[in-house]
Amino acid sequence: MLLTKWGKELDKNNPLSEYPRPQFVRDSYISLNGMWKCAFYDMPDCEDEMFRYDICVPFSPESYLSGVHRTLEPGEFLIYKRKFDIPKDFNKGRVFINFGAVDQIATVYINGAEVGSHKGGYTPFKFEITDFIIDGENEIRVVCLDFSDTNEFSRGKQKIKRGGIWYTCQSGIWQSVWLESTPKEFLEKVKITPDYDNSCVSFEYFGTNDVEVSIFDGDELIAKTKDTTVSIPDFKSWSPESPFLYNVEFSACGETIKSYFGMRKFSLGTDKDGIKRLFLNNKPYFHNGLLDQGYYPDGLLTPPSNEAMKFDVEYVKSAGFNMLRKHIKVEPLLWYHYCDVNGIIVWQDMINGGGKYGLEISVIPFINITLNDNNYATFHRTDKEGRDLYYQELEEIVDTLYNCPCIALWVPFNEGWGQFDSKKAYDKLKALDKTRIVDTASGWHDMGKSDVISKHIYFTPIKVKKGNRAYVLSEFGGLGLKLKGHTFNDKMFGYKVFFSRESLTKAYERLFTKTIIPQIKDGLSAIVYTQVTDVEDELNGLLTYDREVKKVDFDTLKKINERVKLND
Repeated sequence: MLLTKWGKELDKNNPLSEYPRPQFVRDSYISLNGMWKCAFYDMPDCEDEMFRYDICVPFSPESYLSGVHRTLEPGEFLIYKRKFDIPKDFNKGRVFINFGAVDQIATVYINGAEVGSHKGGYTPFKFEITDFIIDGENEIRVVCLDFSDTNEFSRGKQKIKRGGIWYTCQSGIWQSVWLESTPKEFLEKVKITPDYDNSCVSFEYFGTNDVEVSIFDGDELIAKTKDTTVSIPDFKSWSPESPFLYNVEFSACGETIKSYFGMRKFSLGTDKDGIKRLFLNNKPYFHNGLLDQGYYPDGLLTPPSNEAMKFDVEYVKSAGFNMLRKHIKVEPLLWYHYCDVNGIIVWQDMINGGGKYGLEISVIPFINITLNDNNYATFHRTDKEGRDLYYQELEEIVDTLYNCPCIALWVPFNEGWGQFDSKKAYDKLKALDKTRIVDTASGWHDMGKSDVISKHIYFTPIKVKKGNRAYVLSEFGGLGLKLKGHTFNDKMFGYKVFFSRESLTKAYERLFTKTIIPQIKDGLSAIVYTQVTDVEDELNGLLTYDREVKKVDFDTLKKINERVKLND
């Protein structure tokens, strides 16, 4: 079994215990991560003797770190339970249970009473449990169903028969579970919108409007007001070169909640040569990034520790990249915080679903045919419930991540995977969030309504063809190398295979110096190299899957990245 160094050091009684929501911090927090019991059953309820497995939450039962090592079959129920106490001074009036993510369908019970259900495996949710808890010991049960790729719900890159670009499926709880308490009247959430052009920031409050906001530049208080729009003259900008963050405190209903924001603007424009470009803070800015799957050999979708997530972000930053495309996954909120702090721009993918994919993704795009995504049968999107759930999750993702300064761009569809009505998805995203760019159909099947020209090129020569939108190479590269002792299995998937770190480094350098860098002046506005790490069969990462070996020479990466930029 391939383990990361963090997985080897895992404390199963206290995993991933840091406060999980840095964008909205209450002083009320009880982690429920740790050892639970679980059962696999053909009904949603079972007797106590059926709970035969000890499971380390929040690792899914399919992962090594869970301790279970069993796959949940479609139609089978995964039932969790554990006991917990609530300290006497914890309850301020209301108590909520929070789940970072549970795949795919979850129903939660407290002391035998159902408190709520949630569909969608990649977004956080919470339920109020005030009326269900008792003094002393309480019991929670979570009942999960996960159909993986046998129905049309969102599933990402999970596949029951994994292999190639499709990864081990997983189920159940895979992000943190925790309790918080609020006053009876409370500030539920805040929507923070920086206005770069007008030197101000706006706050939209939910739950109560009686809020006093305090804004800090470091330790210096620069504003304290009940106004919902606050002027910040001579503000400090957020950028990858200077990722400055203002700290914020919201005082409401007798409690103080902490957050932060960055003054930055993502937009589109035309440079001095008349070329369409991505803009940052009203200036043309080149996005130099990597595809980031966010998988781990021991935790699968779940990082073995928060330090593991931090390591990935800091490695990317130190190597000279300024962007990550978070591919078909929503990370724990701490990951986005690390990007905010380190100055890494994020392109955020939505989660794909639909039926079994066919020629619409495997053959047709490579003979330059664009299919109409209003035809649901062509794209295996005939199930209305699956389409409706896609939009529910899209709204939840935008709502969850709206306050993260790092996010520059939304990607509703990738390579035609379960694509449908992409023009509608574009309009929906623009209605939800006017502050960010949209790459509607990353790779192919572009219906003409997108902020960028988005191409995936692995097998044919890369030739930029500028047009009336910014041209982004949203996937390329994929140069592979297998390093014995650092692989998930004996299989090898890469778009071009090399046999030494030296030959891989030379090929990477040649790709950039001969093809990528010369075309920046011709209109290339962003690149996404595949990828940060190896993932299962895919051995095309800059790092091995266990994060132990830098496969491409680090100094060479840094020198190349110093040249991957727009000329002033």
